[in-house]
Amino acid sequence: MRKDAVQNRERLLQAARQLFADRGLDVPLDEIARAAGVSIGTLYNRFPTRDALVEAAFADRAATVTELAEHALAMDNPWEGFVAFLTGVCELQAADLGYNDLAARTAAVDGDRGYGLMREILERAQRGGELRADVTLTDMAFVVWGVAATVRATHKVAPGAWRRHLALALDGLHATAAHPLPIPPMSTAQTRAALRDC
Repeated sequence: MRKDAVQNRERLLQAARQLFADRGLDVPLDEIARAAGVSIGTLYNRFPTRDALVEAAFADRAATVTELAEHALAMDNPWEGFVAFLTGVCELQAADLGYNDLAARTAAVDGDRGYGLMREILERAQRGGELRADVTLTDMAFVVWGVAATVRATHKVAPGAWRRHLALALDGLHATAAHPLPIPPMSTAQTRAALRDC
């Protein structure tokens, strides 16, 4: 790309990251273009769809989640690794409404490297005997979604409220608290559809 095209792309990404962080993923694209000092046509030339812009804006977050997962897997205690990973992801959500929205829509249902690492963290904690054996990744998607909803509802009045929500969820995920669940887990396809529509 020409130097000015590279600069326009970077300005668009900076504006998108800031507006997404402050207001969530539904910020109108023309506002992002205006904040970047470029035309809406320039935005569409660089990012033909909102999804393309979102993916580029949050590429660093995906890398951070991978780092969190690798750190969790390196921890000696599998349950502590599971808790550290989940807490780290929720901290990212609480710090950025855009990432919070993205996590709520895509939690634990994508087939990328992050998905594989999450599966490994979950199964390792189950083998360690501290995570209840009947928890699935689709169940975890709704834990993340629930925290995301708490972040969205409370970020202005009680920014740390999600930590209480997460602590209650973690208590319920612990093997010592396990009781038989009333229905089987949702399928990945059902979970993907539900999160897409929320």
